[in-house]
Amino acid sequence: MTGERMFDKILIANRGEIALRILRAAKELGIATVAVHSTADTDAMHVRLADESVCIGPPPARDSYLNIPALISACEITGADAIHPGYGFLSENARFAEVLADHKIAFIGPKAEHIRIMGDKIEAKRTAKRLGIPCVPGSEGGVADEDAAKRVAAEIGYPVLIKAAAGGGGRGMKVARTEDELSHAFVTARTEAKAAFGDDAVYIEKYLEKPRHIEIQVLGDGRGNAIHLGERDCSLQRRHQKVWEEGPSPALDPAERARIGGIVAKAMQELHYAGAGTVEFLYENGEFYFIEMNTRIQVEHPVTEMITGIDLVNEQIRIAAGAPLSVTQEDVRFEGHAVECRINAEHPATFRPSPGTITYFHPPGGLGVRVDSAAYQGYRIPPHYDSLVGKLIVHGRTRNECLMRLRRALDEFVVDGVDTTLPLFRTLVRNQDIQNGLYDIHWLEHFLKTGGLDETR
Repeated sequence: MTGERMFDKILIANRGEIALRILRAAKELGIATVAVHSTADTDAMHVRLADESVCIGPPPARDSYLNIPALISACEITGADAIHPGYGFLSENARFAEVLADHKIAFIGPKAEHIRIMGDKIEAKRTAKRLGIPCVPGSEGGVADEDAAKRVAAEIGYPVLIKAAAGGGGRGMKVARTEDELSHAFVTARTEAKAAFGDDAVYIEKYLEKPRHIEIQVLGDGRGNAIHLGERDCSLQRRHQKVWEEGPSPALDPAERARIGGIVAKAMQELHYAGAGTVEFLYENGEFYFIEMNTRIQVEHPVTEMITGIDLVNEQIRIAAGAPLSVTQEDVRFEGHAVECRINAEHPATFRPSPGTITYFHPPGGLGVRVDSAAYQGYRIPPHYDSLVGKLIVHGRTRNECLMRLRRALDEFVVDGVDTTLPLFRTLVRNQDIQNGLYDIHWLEHFLKTGGLDETR
């Protein structure tokens, strides 16, 4: 430990592999941990390993992991002076951060105002433009009606993308390739947005045909110091959900990396951003276009950790405790290549969820292989939450070495008792396009539609 003031006890307001990841970082900093859990997660690994645990409600997330009064009570009962929200659940809830501040409990994340700004996609785009971050051409704000939508579309040119202002995960998102398609797409997007988010505000952007999804990892100390830790390529997606992430991107060269990283770091300095964050872009024909910022740790953060050697969760905790960044931009070195595969309890062809008991669990090992998972033999995957079994992250000195190591690790990985997406990844790692880095955000959907999974082993 250094002489810095650090938290006495952190409550982990999450579950699964990210709860275990936070627990490990806290223990390495010498900080006591509190696990909270629903009745469905009584036997979860993070509950077993934490110093203390508190049951906060029944299985539905709204009654447990999203129950702010229960989380506050758990802090008061255990004496926790900080909460780490992980990802999902309350991690990007500005009101939660404010409530914690009112109770003198530290929120291990950014300022509430930054969560609020970046959580509203229209305001986020305005802010990005003001900070000099390149944006996709589109409406300046929300589009009130079909006539306004048609005017914007005519100005920026078809095809266009209609997106929910409060959206995420692909909901409230529709493509219109002609004016005839626009009316239906506009109404459908608003209806979906209202149903999913309680807000029917939508905006319009130019639709890029074959972009890649590139995101820049940032760290800021809230005092005007911020750095970037390079990029992750998250283009392999199904229904706008990331499946495979890698870094560095096969599509970027060092000059492009330095250019966009510098723009983002400068913007975060001006914003006085605190903590970890990810600025996401579409990338096409050598140009970057801002799409959103996630004001939390990302599922795919281990990719960056593997190529930089920097513990992002450790940094989050230190920054929230008032410490400066432990590294400068000049200290950051990118070494080798890393790939993460999100292994879900889903049928590999239909993607139907497959909750149940894991009867045999054998994760791979060896040089450069990391498995972030809270699963174990005999663990029952509950049906109430996301289906992530674990993340396989592999590092190599070169991309080819990384892919060969990934192939070996996937062949070693055994999960019995439930269906998993392991066969999908065994197919992808052997695919020529993937090996050559030739894919975009539509590649995986096309691959699945054209029978690519017939190759699965």
